[in-house]
Amino acid sequence: MFPKKKENPKEDQPPKEGQQKPQTPTQEAQELQKQIEELRVQAEELQKGKDDIFAKLQRVAADYDNYQKRSARQITDSIAYERDKIIKALLPVLDDFERVLAHSENAESVVEGVKLVYEHFKGVLRSQGVEQIEAAGERFDPTMHEAIVQQSDASKEDGVVLEELQKGYRMNGRMIRASRVVVNKAAEEPGLDELSSRRSAEPEPGGQDETKDTQ
Repeated sequence: MFPKKKENPKEDQPPKEGQQKPQTPTQEAQELQKQIEELRVQAEELQKGKDDIFAKLQRVAADYDNYQKRSARQITDSIAYERDKIIKALLPVLDDFERVLAHSENAESVVEGVKLVYEHFKGVLRSQGVEQIEAAGERFDPTMHEAIVQQSDASKEDGVVLEELQKGYRMNGRMIRASRVVVNKAAEEPGLDELSSRRSAEPEPGGQDETKDTQ
């Protein structure tokens, strides 16, 4: 008898070189399970990285909040320290006033005492970086002077400060109060039109007035 002919002879043929053998359903399930496991591991690593980043952000936010509170406290302490420093520097001036008032026998001694206290007070201001702005006799400077009144003085140049009504002060080179001043406004010389009008107003020789006198 002849052997039974196979229905699909290609099934028993070995795969050609470079061609993968078809996987069975079991192998496909195992490969799919392996891929799922790899994806699960990657997801866990991503979750862990996300948790680490979130924890770092929380620490940065907490550090920044503490920094803001610490900075505000330091600014408040610094202002209080500088205020106390200025008040302590002014207390000796107050002591001088009390001594002047307690030991003043006449008006002259009071005036001399007040002058000494005034110089002492200016010294305290200088120690804090406060200085007076020069104004009288200087050219008007809008960055340091505030013009209150304009007057005309022919002996002075135009724009010169004639008088200081209120002293101005700078602190460490920065203006804290402008000087209130009187500024010179030089009288303008008469122009050609003004001279012509003056001449036209003067009586001409031989005019009406002279005729009346001869009658």
